[in-house]
Amino acid sequence: MRFLLTLALAACAALASCATSGDCEALYAASPQRQGCVFVNLPNPQAKPNASGWAIWSRFLFEAKVNAVPVDPIPVQPLTVAQLEALDANANHVVRLGHSSHLLKLGGRYWLIDPVFGERASPVGFAGPKRFHAPPIALQALPPIEGVIVSHDHYDHLDKPTIEYLAGAGRVQRFFVPLGVKARLVDMGVQADRVQEFDWWQSADHAGVVLTATPAQHFSGRTLTDRNRTLWAGWVLQTGEQKIYYSSDSGYFGGFKQIGERLGGFDLALIENGAYDAYWSAVHMTPEETAQAFADVRARVLYPVHNSTFDLAMHPWRDPLDRLAKLADQHQITLATPEIGEVLTVGQPRANRRWWVDLK
Repeated sequence: MRFLLTLALAACAALASCATSGDCEALYAASPQRQGCVFVNLPNPQAKPNASGWAIWSRFLFEAKVNAVPVDPIPVQPLTVAQLEALDANANHVVRLGHSSHLLKLGGRYWLIDPVFGERASPVGFAGPKRFHAPPIALQALPPIEGVIVSHDHYDHLDKPTIEYLAGAGRVQRFFVPLGVKARLVDMGVQADRVQEFDWWQSADHAGVVLTATPAQHFSGRTLTDRNRTLWAGWVLQTGEQKIYYSSDSGYFGGFKQIGERLGGFDLALIENGAYDAYWSAVHMTPEETAQAFADVRARVLYPVHNSTFDLAMHPWRDPLDRLAKLADQHQITLATPEIGEVLTVGQPRANRRWWVDLK
C-alpha cells in the first residue's frame, strides 16, 4: 500500500509538470497506428482480454506472492572495457545487462538496447520494483556508444537516470525510438537532433547497421493520463549477413508471422519471456506463446529476455525460464540463456548453461 501511494503521488507530480499539445490529433496523424490522440495495436480478434485496472491493482495489494524474488544471489559475470575491446571486431556480440537491457558490439561499435541501470523500475528512486542484481558493468564505465535503441516508454525499459547520464556525458551518437518517445528523451536532456523516431516497418542505416522498427502488441505511458500517447515497437538489427530480432514487450499476435515473412531468417531472437499473467494476457506472453512467437519469426536461436531482474508479476521468478527450457527440450529449440554479463557471439557455437536450476 505504501508503494502504491508513493507511485500515485509520483504520477501526480509528473502530471503537473507534463507539457500537453493542444493539437494532438494532428501530431503523428500520418501514422496508421494513430487514432486521434493515441496509438493503437493491430486488430486482433484473438487477443485475450485484460482484467480491469482495479482487479489488477487489487491483486498486487492483497494477493501474497510466492517465490517471486530469488533468495540466492543471481550470478553476474563482471565485465570490463578491456574485455569488450578484446572481442572480435568482425563479429557481432550481445551481452545481457539484466531484464531487457543489452549491450551489443556490432562490427566493432557499441550499442545499447533499453538500458536500465537504475536501482528500481519506478518513477521514484525510493520505492517500486528493486533489481535482483547489480549490472555487470557500471554505467560510468561504458565505452562510447554508437546508438541507443528504446522500445517503449515504460519504466523498466526507459530509465530516466540512465538516459540523463548518457545525455550529460555525451557518450551516445544517436538514439532510435518509436514515434512520440523523442519528447521523453529531450525532457531527459538528450539533444533533439540526436534522436530519430520510427513508425512500424520504417528503417534507417546507421554505422553499418540497418534498423527496422517492427509491430508489437502492447501499450505505453508513464503517468496516469498519458496512456498510449507514444508508440511501442520491436526492432530488427542487420549488420553484415547477420540479423538480430528484439521483440520488446508484446502479447502474442499475428504480427510475429508478418515479421517472419517480411524480415525473418534471424540468427538470434531476443523475445520477451516474463512478467506474464492471465490478468494482462493481451500485453505479455506466456512461455508457451514465446515459443510460438519464436517459430513465427523464423529465427535460429531463442534468447529469452524480460526476466530475472525485477519482480513485476505474480509468478515465481524461475517460472519463465523453467517452462521455456522444458518447451525447448520438447520442440528441439536452440535456447540461449546467458548469465548476466556473459557474452554471446552471434552465429558461434556455445555451451548453454541453465544457471538458475539450483537457485532458490
